[in-house]
Amino acid sequence: MKLAHAFTLLLALWLNAASADELLMIRSSQNFEDAMTTLQATIAEHGYKVTRVQRVDVGLEAKGYKTDRYRIVFYGKPGEIEMLAAKYPKLIPYLPQSVAIFAEEGNTILTTARPALLEQFYPEPELKPIFDRWEKDLVEIMDDVREAK
Repeated sequence: MKLAHAFTLLLALWLNAASADELLMIRSSQNFEDAMTTLQATIAEHGYKVTRVQRVDVGLEAKGYKTDRYRIVFYGKPGEIEMLAAKYPKLIPYLPQSVAIFAEEGNTILTTARPALLEQFYPEPELKPIFDRWEKDLVEIMDDVREAK
């Protein structure tokens, strides 16, 4: 099973999702390092801060997958993250937002869950504009990485 398919399946199960339209996935022609730089710069250009980058490849290699480039980039707006965590503690597992980025066959793939899906689980009216903004910004971020040369 290819790494991309394994991660997509894992992410779909994690969200109890079965539909591909619930994921955002792009393929970048940039090498991993350049795509990672583009992703982090684009996140910052949209007013977010990268909060941490987590290596995943070590654990995957222990399970038999062959990869040397696999990270999860966590990002958000610090004040917003704290406010949401305090006011809506059930949102904490989804904070900060994240994008998985990995190398595969000479390309770089980015994938994440669509933020708008959170509306199904958190129907509070005051959260809808936040989830909508996250969705809009994330689509723009992913498009910027896909289109970068």
